[in-house]
Amino acid sequence: MIFGLDGVEIGLIIVFLCLFGGILSGFPVAFALGGSGLIAFAIIAVLDSSGLLIHQAIDTSSPAFQKLVESGIHPDKISIFRYPDLPRAAEHVFENGWQQAIDRNISFIVNRMNERVLAGASIETLLAVLMFVLMGITLERSKIANDLLTTMARVFGPLPGGLAVSVVVVGAFLAASTGIVGATVVTMGLLSLPTMLRHNYSPELATGVIAASGTLGQIIPPSIVIVLLGTLAGDLYSAAQEQRAQLAGCSDALTYLGQAAVVSVGTLFQAAILPGIMLAFLYGLYAFGYALVRPEKAPPVPAMAGGSERITRGWGLTWFVVIPGALIGAFLLAMELGIVGSQDITIDTYSDSTKVASLRTNVSEQCKKSIIALHGQEKWDEAVAQQKAIEEAGGYQESHKLSQEELAAALKAKIAAAAPIGTGIATGFLLLALILVMARGVAPSADPRPLLIGAGGIVLGLLTDVFLITPQTSPGATFLYLLIPLLISLYGVRYATSLLGRNDLLRVVFPPLVLIVAVLGSILGGITNPTPAAALGAGGAIMLAAYRKLKEEEGPAKIIIWSAFAIVIMILIGINFDLRINREDVKLEDVIAYLVAAGAYLFAMLGILFSLWVLYRGRVLTPVVRETAKVTSMVFTILIGSQLLNLVIISFGGENYIQDFLKSFDNEWTVFLIVMVVLFFLGFVLDFLEIIYIVIPIVGPVIYGGTFDPKWVTIMIAVNLQTSFLTPPFGFALFYLRGVAPKEVTTGHIYRGIIPFVLIQVLGLLILGFFPGIVTIVPNLLPN
Repeated sequence: MIFGLDGVEIGLIIVFLCLFGGILSGFPVAFALGGSGLIAFAIIAVLDSSGLLIHQAIDTSSPAFQKLVESGIHPDKISIFRYPDLPRAAEHVFENGWQQAIDRNISFIVNRMNERVLAGASIETLLAVLMFVLMGITLERSKIANDLLTTMARVFGPLPGGLAVSVVVVGAFLAASTGIVGATVVTMGLLSLPTMLRHNYSPELATGVIAASGTLGQIIPPSIVIVLLGTLAGDLYSAAQEQRAQLAGCSDALTYLGQAAVVSVGTLFQAAILPGIMLAFLYGLYAFGYALVRPEKAPPVPAMAGGSERITRGWGLTWFVVIPGALIGAFLLAMELGIVGSQDITIDTYSDSTKVASLRTNVSEQCKKSIIALHGQEKWDEAVAQQKAIEEAGGYQESHKLSQEELAAALKAKIAAAAPIGTGIATGFLLLALILVMARGVAPSADPRPLLIGAGGIVLGLLTDVFLITPQTSPGATFLYLLIPLLISLYGVRYATSLLGRNDLLRVVFPPLVLIVAVLGSILGGITNPTPAAALGAGGAIMLAAYRKLKEEEGPAKIIIWSAFAIVIMILIGINFDLRINREDVKLEDVIAYLVAAGAYLFAMLGILFSLWVLYRGRVLTPVVRETAKVTSMVFTILIGSQLLNLVIISFGGENYIQDFLKSFDNEWTVFLIVMVVLFFLGFVLDFLEIIYIVIPIVGPVIYGGTFDPKWVTIMIAVNLQTSFLTPPFGFALFYLRGVAPKEVTTGHIYRGIIPFVLIQVLGLLILGFFPGIVTIVPNLLPN
């Protein structure tokens, strides 16, 4: 033994010294990780072979150990930390020699690379990283941040600390559209930092708010951190809960928990929405409060001239708050009263299977005690009563094919239960009505008659749905019935969009906002998973960047607009018509819909190809593709290097040693607090990627193996990792900002400026810790 330390402890010290040495060597991190792992393995193997590394393991053949097992303690719960007085047996840190460790590691790394990089279930989710990176870099190159910063400064500038607040708003907006921390910090540093300094803002406040706001992309979806964490969290939570069920004496996690141990990236996106907004709000609140306390350090800026029409406070309150709120409230009330609802009368040819009990009751006595301890006696008794009722009714009934009489009865019941106005139609007309209302609000002096005509078309469309359209009306007939009201409504909407285009704020915010709603809405609404949504975002970003480029060149930008409409038409047709034309009985309207959808698809593809040509001709596409390749290559190379380093730690028992230490604490909160503190301080010297791929796989089986909600655990880790961008000496946001800051801004200014925002991050973690509902409320309300 060296210095009286256990051989595994010496091995861990060697690994971390090699890791930090590799990072500080100046080599790219992706290669430093793998290289440090190989060097550490070689050093440990030499010391182990020479007999210098001795591991004092528990002697499992000793009477004391056997007595603990016979008393009912599971062997996996027995460790040197929990039972330090048990007899020990000296052994090598490599259980069967370093040669076998190499063989096992090579086979493991090949299998893991196949699962995570080349094929397997997780590769589809990891593809979202590529798409989101492409989306973010394309939007960043399209100079969307320039317009946003200028416009937001005009809106918030007259407030105390208004420029700082505008930076926070733009940072949150860019986080939801780009998610690239480096690009956001550099862009805002170039554009807003000189402006803030010119208006006598404190260098500390200016640099701190820019660096902190730029890191919001790590938590606000679509976040690459959450995609990468989510792929790990799903595996870790499932495996940890299965092990927890085994220790509890149950056959699997479903039996023990009463639900499947599953957590998806889409669910984590839902969970991250409110924490991200909360952090942005805290940043803005600090900037505003700082300006009130020290107005000379963050003075208000005189309102800058803009092209928008001036409106009074009462007018704005009426048309931007009261009337839109009344429309949305009426829509929700109509849904509650059954006036608006589903008109779907699709009948499944098979009956539903009977419901099972809320908990499995046919379990061993030990599992029964564990289930009661977890869920309570009341829920167990309820499950027993449910199972008894099922058995008295003849037992569990599987689904069976319905007879013609049963099908007719089910169809009649569905028709009777259908709402007078369909949800889809009501939602579509509600969106059109909001456009008309917003247009009236931004242009008080404009002619309101086209807007009133459009509103009349909306009313006519709703009346048409009530009196002419029934649940049995075909999609083609429904379209013909609504064609005239829709054309009247679109006449007003076309005029409304021209009015909205005159408003600086809406003209700048609306295009990226539509893209954000399309991407996040499809994920948060449970319509699709992150990878197709990321592909939609990447395509939309390309078209948006090309549109901006064509507007600058005064080129044919309408082609992009019509291509976007073609995508909308294609989606609407796919939702409302059956496009499977290889069926035996195909209706004429379905054939027409298929042809229209195919034409819309070809036109949309033409628009995307044209957008690519525009960006290529404008010398935008090449750097975008090159930068995307660099970022994604870095991510996946770090993934491979971190796997090598992890295998080294696993091979000599380091992973089990750390996990046994954490499991020795009886309080879950103590364990989680230790992990969070360690992650916080590791953020000073490690990037978030290294922490995700090196540390989380080691501590994950412990923190995901308890009673905490996995969504809450993952978001707490993500917020903690966000801090790593701000903490010196290796905070990447600080390096990005230092590279573009003017000479009068020193590194000391930047370091002092981020201190309040690091404390805000800690405050945010405390708020999420005391109020976990902030994380879980959105996933509980939305479909998964």
